[in-house]
Amino acid sequence: MYPKGNLFIPASHGQLEAILKEPAGPAKGIALVCHPHPLGGGTMHNKVVFRIAAGLADAGLITLRFNFRGVGASTGVHDEIEGGTQDVRDALNYLASEYPGQPITLAGFSFGSRVGLEVGISDDRVVRLISVGSPVDKYGDYEFLTAVRKPILFVHGDSDEFGAIENLRKLYDEVAKNTDAELVVFEQCGHFFDEHLNELREAVKDWTERQINLKYS
Repeated sequence: MYPKGNLFIPASHGQLEAILKEPAGPAKGIALVCHPHPLGGGTMHNKVVFRIAAGLADAGLITLRFNFRGVGASTGVHDEIEGGTQDVRDALNYLASEYPGQPITLAGFSFGSRVGLEVGISDDRVVRLISVGSPVDKYGDYEFLTAVRKPILFVHGDSDEFGAIENLRKLYDEVAKNTDAELVVFEQCGHFFDEHLNELREAVKDWTERQINLKYS
């Protein structure tokens, strides 16, 4: 059994189970992390999601990760991308109400990146985006990301089973034409970053710290 979340946040279908973590030092903003596909066993306790959240906290952000509808103690029933995007909106609304005016970093892994990015590119409260293990082969409609005008980090394994690195590079090249984009690729690395979890945490921390410093420089 996974440990329970430390709070519930309001959702259109009832509530979302979530975990909120504060950084060790002064907060420099807030972050939302979205987990992989619920039907594949994805939860907010996923090891990749945990490392992403840890990296964001290391960078000084108050970080929220949550269970999508139908997962853990979250209410509702899984509803693919449509339901996932609504859950992301509900989580963003909670963060914005609890921390008004604070810049939000939105990160997602796999399915969480697909639904999170779709919401984040057009939500003015979100100032930067992180996509980890982007499943560009499973979801062939990532072209919407070419409209992004916010800083974005991609972290990917060169042997990712759900997104061939050459296909991600094509998307990255298009995105980078219009915004501040960065791509970090780990060699001999699959979708779940098994031997690269600490490197993933550091990559998220380093990029986020640089983005925060740019904002205040």
